[in-house]
Amino acid sequence: MTTETILKGKAILIVDDEPDVLEAVEEELDMCIIRKAQDYNTALQYLASYNFDIVILDIMGVRGFELLKEAVSRGFPAVMLTAYAVSPESVKQSIKLGAVSFLPKDKIVELRSFLEDVVLGGGKPVWHKVFDKLGEYFKKRFGPDWEEKDQFFRELEENLTKSKGKGGQP
Repeated sequence: MTTETILKGKAILIVDDEPDVLEAVEEELDMCIIRKAQDYNTALQYLASYNFDIVILDIMGVRGFELLKEAVSRGFPAVMLTAYAVSPESVKQSIKLGAVSFLPKDKIVELRSFLEDVVLGGGKPVWHKVFDKLGEYFKKRFGPDWEEKDQFFRELEENLTKSKGKGGQP
């Protein structure tokens, strides 16, 4: 099964204040039904008015964490897509607020793969796959021992390792 087949016809909301990012994501996901919002209020209206298979949220410029709370409360799987807010803190906040995945904008060419993981995971968190795919990227960006410096990530790693051994997918 290809990514295109898995994503075909999926309803996706993309929220970003940069028009070029909205266009790039729309082109990458041309097999999906796309709604785009450039600001918080428009995104909020879309979240209240439509059902989405996946919501893709920027963090900066659109109050992404507030929109994440709204998307999660409505049962929509949310993927954080950001450039300036790529940090251990934003990853941690995304996890705590219920995002199912996280992708730096400079990895946008991998978006289909990340969304495929979300669909295959039934819209549940796929953090084990995020860390598998972005582990080296995060180490280069945050430092080689970034996870060990924070108890939250140490515990998360332990839980992900235990779940993988049991066949689970947190």
